[in-house]
Amino acid sequence: MASSTSTRVDLDGNPINAITICMIGAGGFIGSHLCEKLLHETPHKVLALDVYNDKIKHLLEPDTLPWHGRIQFHRLNIKQDSRLEGLIKMADLTINLAAICTPADYNTRPLDTIYSNFIDALPVVKYCSENNKRLIHFSTCEVYGKTIGSFLPKDSPLRQDPAYYLLKEDESPCIFGSIEKQRWSYACAKQLIERLIYAEGAENGMDFTIVRPFNWIGPRMDFIPGIDGPSEGVPRVLACFSNNLLRGEPLKLVDGGQSQRTFVYIKDAIEAVLLMIENPGRANGHIFNVGNPNNEVTVKQLAEMMTQVYSKVSGDPSLESPTIDVSSKEFYGEGYDDSDKRIPDMTIINKQLGWNPKTSLWDLLESTLTYQHRTYAEAMKKVIGKPLAS
Repeated sequence: MASSTSTRVDLDGNPINAITICMIGAGGFIGSHLCEKLLHETPHKVLALDVYNDKIKHLLEPDTLPWHGRIQFHRLNIKQDSRLEGLIKMADLTINLAAICTPADYNTRPLDTIYSNFIDALPVVKYCSENNKRLIHFSTCEVYGKTIGSFLPKDSPLRQDPAYYLLKEDESPCIFGSIEKQRWSYACAKQLIERLIYAEGAENGMDFTIVRPFNWIGPRMDFIPGIDGPSEGVPRVLACFSNNLLRGEPLKLVDGGQSQRTFVYIKDAIEAVLLMIENPGRANGHIFNVGNPNNEVTVKQLAEMMTQVYSKVSGDPSLESPTIDVSSKEFYGEGYDDSDKRIPDMTIINKQLGWNPKTSLWDLLESTLTYQHRTYAEAMKKVIGKPLAS
């Protein structure tokens, strides 16, 4: 048990009781960090469900770990496993992190994307509702789609007005591209499951919280192709750029890297999730943006920063031409589309949970790239046939 469990209180000063959490997708990037946080700092028990457990192996063995007995790994695929309802029934709270969430898949594997994010999530919602269990469901900032400002003329001064781009959970519309732009298959499936969860709350009284992550990044994110993931795989932007840096290749900027994004450090974001878990009275019935509006950059600026940071971390000089431009059709295939700008409004999470992110973009990139370099540099040298340094 955590050492200070007897004195832990929620935001309203009430003692926090130990609960059992059924975490679906516990073996992924977010799940691994959330499991760590729960085991290190709380008395809660985790039923960890996933197909893989590589990212949480360090939490499962050996038996001498101080939290031994508070985490159980269940290897299962929620698509076709009769154990799912029983595990949800055993828990007080279910957290669903399972998803296909890499843009490279949205328009090349739209059926898998829709099934994974909508159809496969249906039984989870159903079992929580029928058994009166609380659900924290992970959605995405992609449900906002494009900003209103993106439809204004390029030179319109209104594009700089936050009313036209700031994304608010309770006000902003969800604007997607045409049906043939299959990149929106993900956002649309995620929006529909959000609407279903919201309806379960409204009609059947299900306790729910919906999380909309805005580019959470940090150690253990995604995979490095050819090292701990498929050689032909295309992970999300951070791992894609890390892969290029590790290989000494230029970073590929899709359509010039002009899209704007905000990035938040995984450890900051997990603090927000823990507040949701332990303050149900403040979190139930809410949708929360979890991001860092202060860490806004274009993808091109991100590439430039990562190049500088990686050079500092690795001691290797940067390439003379650190980036190259590629078209989205060439990189992602037919049917790709993008959102111009994603800046979260933080009013609701700040009011309900008092949460604010702390880590600057430079600091979170330094922490993440230090991890990537330590974890992958030697393996990468072997893969690309470079002689190992003595």
